[in-house]
Amino acid sequence: MLKQFPDSVRIVFKNYPLKSHRFAEQAAAAALAAGAQGKFWEFHDELLKQYRHLNDKKIGEIARDLGLNKAAFERDRKDPLILKRIREDHEEGEGLEIRGIPTVFMNGRRIDSRDLRNIQKIVADQLKKESKKAK
Repeated sequence: MLKQFPDSVRIVFKNYPLKSHRFAEQAAAAALAAGAQGKFWEFHDELLKQYRHLNDKKIGEIARDLGLNKAAFERDRKDPLILKRIREDHEEGEGLEIRGIPTVFMNGRRIDSRDLRNIQKIVADQLKKESKKAK
């Protein structure tokens, strides 16, 4: 979507660790800590691949494989500001009645489809409407 509409689309990622996944909050903190070293998306993608096997050892392996500075990573994943951000994102999600992930919103409206082609069509249609309004 970003490649197709680089000047019109912006992705905002929010953390919503599921309570049913006992390691979700630690994983979210680890991804944000990786983000402090410019590796958020890479770490995020590895977490999704490994979600059934997450534990402290696996988190450490991912960090090592991505070449993260271990001391900075360990410090940052325990940073109270990172933990606060995760809690605030989760509270916002509860207010929006998020029930599962991923959940996609566009211009404040929930898109119920999780099919990428359908989301692309919705975004393209919305951009056409906005372009017509601007004329």
